[in-house]
Amino acid sequence: MAKKETAQVPEKTDNPVEVTQKFLQGTQDELQKVVWPSRQQLISESVAVMSMVGLFAFLIFAVDKLFIWTASQVF
Repeated sequence: MAKKETAQVPEKTDNPVEVTQKFLQGTQDELQKVVWPSRQQLISESVAVMSMVGLFAFLIFAVDKLFIWTASQVF
């Protein structure tokens, strides 16, 4: 049976400057791993999102007006 490898626990430091530096370095490392979208992809996806938001806003508006009209006919 294979031995389990245990994770190494980093040394604890109470120095806020070191903690901040490690945090910023880790953040920078993670941001370099991000695959950023192209300009064309960003524009097309933004247009798609805004179109869907507009469509749903119109549908909610229409259903609201229908309920208001129905309520005015009943009451």
